[in-house]
Amino acid sequence: MSKNSVPTPRSRQLPSTGLLDARQRQLQDLRISVTDRCNFRCVYCMPKELFGRDYQFLERSELLTFEEIERIARVSVGLGVRKLRLTGGEPLLRRGIEDLVSKLAALRTPDGERVDLALTTNGSALPVKAQALREAGLQRVTISVDSLKEDRFQAINDVRFPLARVFDGIAAAEAAGLGPIKINAVIKRGVNDDEVLALAEHFRGTGHTLRFIEYMDVGTSNGWEMADVVPSAEILSTINAAHPLEPLTPSHPGETAKRWRYVDGGGEIGVISSVTGAFCGTCTRARISVEGKLFTCLFATEGTDLRALLRGGADDEALAAALTGIWNARDDRYSELRARLSIPGSPARQRIEMSYIGG
Repeated sequence: MSKNSVPTPRSRQLPSTGLLDARQRQLQDLRISVTDRCNFRCVYCMPKELFGRDYQFLERSELLTFEEIERIARVSVGLGVRKLRLTGGEPLLRRGIEDLVSKLAALRTPDGERVDLALTTNGSALPVKAQALREAGLQRVTISVDSLKEDRFQAINDVRFPLARVFDGIAAAEAAGLGPIKINAVIKRGVNDDEVLALAEHFRGTGHTLRFIEYMDVGTSNGWEMADVVPSAEILSTINAAHPLEPLTPSHPGETAKRWRYVDGGGEIGVISSVTGAFCGTCTRARISVEGKLFTCLFATEGTDLRALLRGGADDEALAAALTGIWNARDDRYSELRARLSIPGSPARQRIEMSYIGG
């Protein structure tokens, strides 16, 4: 599918349950990147050698306006989306982000329900932003904490940002009522895999849900190799040996994390196994890039330009038809095919960077 083409919708729109793709997966989650900028240079996402001082970020005029984002979100909610997540880059760098949150928080499903509105952040700006975000209608935040060791944490973010200030952000989010808070930790072999148990024990009993994420091959800038992946099974085994775990049922269809709880009541953890346990078969997510391209897979090679529709005078009906056609045609299952695509000699596959498409 050409990145600028819009597939013709087939009769697959289901009024009561939303849209189904070619593999009968329902559109439920929309992740919206609001900026391509970040104040961190995490080595697995925006390595400094590629995203240095001379890197050309998008001009403000190229970004979707808040009104354009709200319009895409509103039409998507009418088509069955029930969860909206703001991402980046670092979304709290977008000036006036509270105004966008307020617009999205006002959206209602056809049956009058609020949508689930969340935001993923590195936590650096939460001490000054958390209360305003909550008052604007944000419900939840997910915060990245990849290490509990100060030197290592600063090496991973590569801008010498102190760990204590991220924990200040977690405390501010909790005080503002932005919870339950999720903590994401990307685990990479030889970098922070020795901290799995320490991370688990730090967040045990706090009420926050720690989620371990397998190091993924998003984009092409992070030098990903399979040998760097710490399988979720190994992570669970390490924790279970010290603090017995038992599985939990998914909280909703299409959930990316497999949930486990401590047998002694110490809370729960999650593992996101996109490398060793692909969940393409239940994926319900679409992503909007900062300048309005719709991507139907985190590992996509191209997207469909919705900004051109919005700025070309398309009405809501035309936008809905475009979204319907794109989702109807969706057949993505990169994680399931990863092994086949990684065979030596296979053609190189240019993927979109995590910092551009959002997590």
